[in-house]
Amino acid sequence: MSYQVLARKWRPHTFSDLVGQEHVVQALVNGLDQDRVHHAFLLTGTRGVGKTTIARILAKCLNCEQGVSSTPCGECGSCIDVDEGRFVDMLEIDAASKTKVDDTRELLETVQYTPSRGRYKVYIIDEVHMLSGHSFNALLKTLEEPPPHVKFVLATTDPQKLPITILSRCLRFSLTRLLPDQISGHLVKILQAESIPAEDSAIMRIARAADGSMRDGLSLLDQAIAYGGGELKDADVASMLGSIDHAHIAAIIDALSRSDASALMTIVNELVQQSRNLETALDELAEAMHRIALIQAAPDFRDPVRDDWDSLVERSTQVSPEDAQLYYQIAITGRRDLGLAPDPRTGLEMTLLRMLAFKPADTASGVTIAAKRPAVVSSRPDSQPQTAQASHKKASAGGNEAAKAARAAFDALQKAKPAKTPALPEPEVKPKPDSEAGREMKSESRLPERAELEPELPLMPEPEVQVSADLELGQQPGLEERPQKAAVISDPAHDWSSLQNNLELSGAAREFARNIQLESADEHNWRFLVPDTLLHLGSQSVVESLQKALSDRLGHPVRLDLHKASEPLKSVAAAAHRAELDRMSEAERTIEEDPTVQDIKKEFGARVVPDSIQPLQ
Repeated sequence: MSYQVLARKWRPHTFSDLVGQEHVVQALVNGLDQDRVHHAFLLTGTRGVGKTTIARILAKCLNCEQGVSSTPCGECGSCIDVDEGRFVDMLEIDAASKTKVDDTRELLETVQYTPSRGRYKVYIIDEVHMLSGHSFNALLKTLEEPPPHVKFVLATTDPQKLPITILSRCLRFSLTRLLPDQISGHLVKILQAESIPAEDSAIMRIARAADGSMRDGLSLLDQAIAYGGGELKDADVASMLGSIDHAHIAAIIDALSRSDASALMTIVNELVQQSRNLETALDELAEAMHRIALIQAAPDFRDPVRDDWDSLVERSTQVSPEDAQLYYQIAITGRRDLGLAPDPRTGLEMTLLRMLAFKPADTASGVTIAAKRPAVVSSRPDSQPQTAQASHKKASAGGNEAAKAARAAFDALQKAKPAKTPALPEPEVKPKPDSEAGREMKSESRLPERAELEPELPLMPEPEVQVSADLELGQQPGLEERPQKAAVISDPAHDWSSLQNNLELSGAAREFARNIQLESADEHNWRFLVPDTLLHLGSQSVVESLQKALSDRLGHPVRLDLHKASEPLKSVAAAAHRAELDRMSEAERTIEEDPTVQDIKKEFGARVVPDSIQPLQ
């Protein structure tokens, strides 16, 4: 006897044999048992979910020689003939090959004849959406009022293409995609019945590759059995499918957590050499990030069907929740755009590099923002360095004891020194790193202005940057207050317009710089006015960016003092807007005074559309 493929050999013959689709089975079973069977059914769903199988089981239930019921005997001549596809009163039509209206009319001519052998004539029209418009019109009347001995079962994968008139005349059932657990459970029963040894991981890999289709799952099972020489091994199935191993995904996650681009490229090269399906790499990575997010959000949850769960639990500590969400989003977006890439390898490599490029800088370096705060150094020999974060917590909890000590020392210093004490030599000022320049600004509790502290006095612990109501940001630690020197800028508005164009600014920081007015400036102190309508732009990160860019441009650290202003300012943006209005007015005047335009207006009664005038750049 010739070999019969598993998809045909193990096709369900009763409703109890069906896998999934419980909502459809229950409705049909109740209708058959209560003798309330509709004359037209519409089964919709993706390939391989059971549309044709349910139609054949329904035909068997209606024509079983034991009577109409939801449990046909399966032994009578009618049941056997239906199972073997040769029951004369069950007509299966492929609408994809019979789309013409003449084919439909020829079919409908047989509707009036009574069944030759069974109780009902059952017309199963597969891919019914392929019929032409005229064919639908020819079918419409018969479908609405068929003879009592006729039942229609329409099946389609694209119900949106059906006319509403057809949909309204059918009892519609939407078949859902099968879950991997449902497919794997059915595959296990088949393998046990066929006495084929198999690894659980190999079965689950096939179930996931089936993508919700039982028929695809059985076809892949047939292929895997032949590939493995009569047995199922996970390594063989992975090689056959070109799947990505769990080890590869784990290695990719490790490389991402280390921001190791070289390791990522090495992994991609291995996948190419092993002829793996690169398109599934991003699917597997997105799925891994989904499970990592589950582990982080619900530590007690565990998916028992995942054999790589412990590996992901370990890696969930290496990836922050924000990075997991970022990697997931980039993976699914990269998978969607993979067809637009020059080739799959390029698309995969660029997607992985994009994950590194968009990874937050603080997370990428492995150092938190708090750790980047400078240490507060005390001149006492027995004291130990203390981080600014710890100092800030101590100050918040205990009333800022370091600030009190500094103020007391300052008061004692003023009392002890005469009024005209020679100035102490200025300590050497060293520029601080860029990350510190913007953070270290004064808070609401600050030392009196223009005071000179002894070099050995302890510095105040630095709280988080805060902007007061007038947006006055404090001085930068490490620079002692000096008497103001003569302004180095004679025309602040004009010079700031030229200077800000040369600053390395972008985004919100550049827009903020364009909308503020430089009031005065000397070597280390720059005073700006900020419109009260744009206070929301002066966030901490924006001010830090501006201060860093200005310090880099001038070659030494500067302090920014920002103050709120309600009157119109002479900002760069305001000057550009005024210039644009002037150019527009000039353009409108030029158009109106043009002799040709005047002649056209006079001759034809034309008018100039104001919005169409644009000044030449």
